[in-house]
Amino acid sequence: MTVPTIAESPLLVAMASPADPNASVWVPFVPFAMILAIFYFVILLPMKRRQKKVQEFQAALKVGDRVVSTSGLYGVITKVNDERSVQVQIAEKVRVDIARAAIGGYQGQEPVVADSNQS
Repeated sequence: MTVPTIAESPLLVAMASPADPNASVWVPFVPFAMILAIFYFVILLPMKRRQKKVQEFQAALKVGDRVVSTSGLYGVITKVNDERSVQVQIAEKVRVDIARAAIGGYQGQEPVVADSNQS
């Protein structure tokens, strides 16, 4: 018994279904668009909200706030230098300049800035 070749068996060649002329070219892109929408609402939108919350927190820092830095230093803000840094008193007669981005939150409250070690 021999195996028929493609030339001998026209049935094997004609197994593909013909393209539907009424089908839209956008239909294959619907699942991709749905994945993008899910990615936006699950990942990007919460990330934007969190980033806005952190920026508002850092812009609202003022003298007298009891803060904790992302590195774990506790102190009181004694001077707001500019839009990028603040001066924090961490002990009697010990003051350090810290970037606003390094201020993690207020003492005794949940941190506003997410810990970079957490996933």
